[in-house]
Amino acid sequence: MVSEANTVRKERLANGLTIVTEEMPHVRSVAVGIWVKSGSRIEPAGLTGISHFIEHMVFKGTEHRSAEQIARETDSVGGQMDAFTAKEMVCFNAKVMDEHLPRTFDVLADLVLAPLFREADIEKERNVILEEIHMEEDNPDYLVHEIFSENFWSDHPLGRPILGTQQTLSGFGRELLFEFFRRWYVPNQMLITAAGRLEHGRFVELVGEKLQHLKPHRDGASDPVPVPQARISTRSKRELEQVHLCVGAPCYPLPHEQRYAVSLLNTILGGGMSSRLFQNVREREGLAYAIFSDVNAYRDTGCLTVYAGTARETARQTLRLILAEFARLKREPVSADDLRQAKENIKGNLMLSLESTSARMAKLAREEIYFGRSFTPEEILAAAEAVTPDELQGVAREFFQPERLGLTLLGHLDGLELSREELAC
Repeated sequence: MVSEANTVRKERLANGLTIVTEEMPHVRSVAVGIWVKSGSRIEPAGLTGISHFIEHMVFKGTEHRSAEQIARETDSVGGQMDAFTAKEMVCFNAKVMDEHLPRTFDVLADLVLAPLFREADIEKERNVILEEIHMEEDNPDYLVHEIFSENFWSDHPLGRPILGTQQTLSGFGRELLFEFFRRWYVPNQMLITAAGRLEHGRFVELVGEKLQHLKPHRDGASDPVPVPQARISTRSKRELEQVHLCVGAPCYPLPHEQRYAVSLLNTILGGGMSSRLFQNVREREGLAYAIFSDVNAYRDTGCLTVYAGTARETARQTLRLILAEFARLKREPVSADDLRQAKENIKGNLMLSLESTSARMAKLAREEIYFGRSFTPEEILAAAEAVTPDELQGVAREFFQPERLGLTLLGHLDGLELSREELAC
């Protein structure tokens, strides 16, 4: 299966493992990723954080390599190796010179095939992750978003922290880790993507040598579609100088046909220095240093949020200005100039990212996971170009409704409270 550009190819092994590559003969690097289609949203409440814990643990040693050997094998060839856990996926990835691809993929495959999960390492890593949690809790930007998610996706795994909690981490033992690992690190729940200077056929052979013996596991997980909860929540943290606020509205799932309209709306609202929120709240009024909007979209739902950090005395005014921009997007069609600028922003970001083998490798994975196919840059740009002001206004009117907005306040609140009536927009 080859794209119009004849550079993206997909192959599925007999055991269900999918491989997607993009050949970029003009570069010397290769980025490769092993993706596990699990993530934190498939975790039962008592196992919150186990996906992230396993992501850490595989680097502590395998049947063939110590932790130091894993680190040295990539460093010794000037490469980069990384991993991350998200809500709907886990990824182990590396970027190296093309000549070192076989050696590097051998290391990545080792991580997902033969981790040891030694008891001593589990105890050490438990402490490491607890410190990671403490570090993030000292970061008000991170913390306010976590509190917002917990309330907005209440009683659903999407609302639980990827890192887990002190209580859940304490229950992770070797047998439990292996049980979860064997259920999800299977070929029908995994995806291999690579982009850069490679040959598709040779890469498929390389992957097959390492992973074709894996047996699929048919017991996947299913969780209900989350229902957004429009809650107002506050948490006092007196040591903070600012009030950090996060206000959000439900949005479309990632694969939705209106995803380009959502992306453009977000760009105009708070996606950069020229956005309405940045210009009005920071530049004109001087109420915040950091203010931005963001879209978190998943396979079956999504959320658009706005974050701002401001003084307690100006928190209410800052919120009013944010809501005023919501109301403006509902009331007035976006001007041709604003829409053109947003489209050029998306175009520029896309084309610049395509110069990175790592970005292309990740693009292949996300498109395969959510759409089952790859999109050419031309397809993406044409879809974004086709978005109209009426579509943006329709999205804004659907989601920016006072009764659908969630709000979180974090900081030295000193009695500061906001009512549902104050979320009028």
